[in-house]
Amino acid sequence: MGLPSQRRWRPYCVRSAGAGVAHQGRRAGRSAHHSLRRTADAARPVPRRRRVRAVHRPHRRSGEGTVRRRERALGAAVAADGSGGVVSGITRRQLLVGGAGVAGMGAAGALVASMVPRDDREASANSGGQSVVPFHGVHQAGITTPAQDRLYFAAFDVISDDRSELRRVLDAWTAAALQMVAGQEAGEFGAVGGPYPAPPDDTGEALGLPAAHLTITVGVGRSLFVDADGHDRFGLADRLPEALIDLPHFPTDNLDPGRSGGDLCVQACADDPQVAFHAVRNLARIGFGVVSLRWSQLGFGRTSSTSSAQVTPRNLFGFKDGTANLMAEETDELDRHVWVQPSDDPAADWLVGGSYLVARRINMHIETWDRTSLQEQENIVGRTKGSGAPMSGGDEFTPPDFAVSGRGGLPLVAEGSHLRLAHPSMNSGVRMLRRGYNFTDGSDGLGRLDAGLFFIAYVRDARTQFVPMQANMARNDLMAEYLEHTGSALFAVLPGVPEGRSYADALLG
Repeated sequence: MGLPSQRRWRPYCVRSAGAGVAHQGRRAGRSAHHSLRRTADAARPVPRRRRVRAVHRPHRRSGEGTVRRRERALGAAVAADGSGGVVSGITRRQLLVGGAGVAGMGAAGALVASMVPRDDREASANSGGQSVVPFHGVHQAGITTPAQDRLYFAAFDVISDDRSELRRVLDAWTAAALQMVAGQEAGEFGAVGGPYPAPPDDTGEALGLPAAHLTITVGVGRSLFVDADGHDRFGLADRLPEALIDLPHFPTDNLDPGRSGGDLCVQACADDPQVAFHAVRNLARIGFGVVSLRWSQLGFGRTSSTSSAQVTPRNLFGFKDGTANLMAEETDELDRHVWVQPSDDPAADWLVGGSYLVARRINMHIETWDRTSLQEQENIVGRTKGSGAPMSGGDEFTPPDFAVSGRGGLPLVAEGSHLRLAHPSMNSGVRMLRRGYNFTDGSDGLGRLDAGLFFIAYVRDARTQFVPMQANMARNDLMAEYLEHTGSALFAVLPGVPEGRSYADALLG
């Protein structure tokens, strides 16, 4: 939250000086110089036993102004330090060169270009270079990327109605994401390299850790285009994709509004939970005052494979999950089922190369399941618990034979089994790229685990792929009595970001 005196400070130039947000109670038209602390105040001797107050960083506008401001910041820091030399490893030359490099650039270009790695950050990134997933591309990373072990998913509400502020946040997120996926610290100075009296650019909990295959995937919700009251806050109503719907209510839903929806989403996946957490934490910090965290979910133990090189994982019911999932190697199938195509929605051609992300928080009634016989468990799932083979025979990857019957003429793969109802042959050939994770959030207060599956699926159109399948499964799936859907959201996932561009470019034009 920060101290009261820190509320107007915004890293990454998220807020312009003097800009106001109604909920913060700031006076409109307040002059810019009131939002900045005077340099003389920063250099004043600090009484004993009092906390050093942070110097508010002014916003970068021109190269000349930036250099002068860096000189003043350095002078204030040196005066407070008393040594007259290097403050926190940053010399006067480094500060001046860092500021001059931004002069004359456009907003997004300058923002991304100014994030030049320092020598120490390059060394950190190089030590874990093999664990770096490329950021730029036609599609965002984190979709067909081999599924990592850990997830931190977050949904945000945009609490400002200023389109320019939304752009600045997305520009700043792009710059920070580009750094963090490379194993670098966020910001111009990182966690420990900036002026000593000012808050750090990076929170620091990932210092010394490799990139851990971190991917950051960003999407937008329907409410960003048109809110619940029909207001077009950002002038985006005419860019609303037809397929970005409010998901309908299904029979097994017991949704918590506090765990559903959102204007923006960030999916951070990594092989180290602290790296994933660090990514979302820093994006939330960067957007403070413009975006507000709506809900989040930590995940562990991926429940699907997205590459043929990965083995099939298990869910918390103990069964292999995602055997028939779409794989990164199936490029034609991905074009058919995952990536938005030019012909899909001419009014939303900006989304071509993107996708739609369905997020569902599914609580599993684990205690009831654990008292269910193995025979019934396998009948419900439609697969054997050990090998994952279909009940009709074969191994894990043998196609199920739904026509084979057993004793009494009953099908070996039960009519209401999860396998039968979810199989593409029973859903007009529809497939989804699943990328879910297990979760546990303590207990529910009644001695039962608050645990289950955080379901994530990437689809080309949720109206034809997810909604019909989920409606059928909610009514007929034998597994439904062991499940309770407590969170739900649908996001349009932005296309990949070309070099020198920003998340904002596709969305805002």
